[in-house]
Amino acid sequence: QVQVVESGGGSVQSGGSLRLSCAASGYTSSTYCMGWFRQAPGKEREAVATIDSTGNINYGDSVKSRFTVSQDNAKNTLYLQMNSLKPEDTAMYYCAAVYYPTLSDMVVAGSCEMWGMDYWGKGTLVTIPS
Repeated sequence: QVQVVESGGGSVQSGGSLRLSCAASGYTSSTYCMGWFRQAPGKEREAVATIDSTGNINYGDSVKSRFTVSQDNAKNTLYLQMNSLKPEDTAMYYCAAVYYPTLSDMVVAGSCEMWGMDYWGKGTLVTIPS
């Protein structure tokens, strides 16, 4: 059974930094898309950053140049380095993943969209006081 578990959330002052981690386990394919998504109180969940097994990376417009997604395949871990944090970054941050049997399957599926993710973590809370 695939599991993704987030960690690293917390409260930091505006302008500060945090690094989130997402540990994935139980998967059987090396072809995947993983991503970070967030949901602020009263708002819809939005994509923060996604990365696939070919190295393609996409960022949400509001975090470009401030956040960096990376992965350590040896540790089966996805990271999100968040710099220059703002109060509007306050949200529950979720890690999600989808695995494909082959690269062709992933290509046919298209980009790493939120609605395409099969496995979700429980989230880690990030709070940036105003």
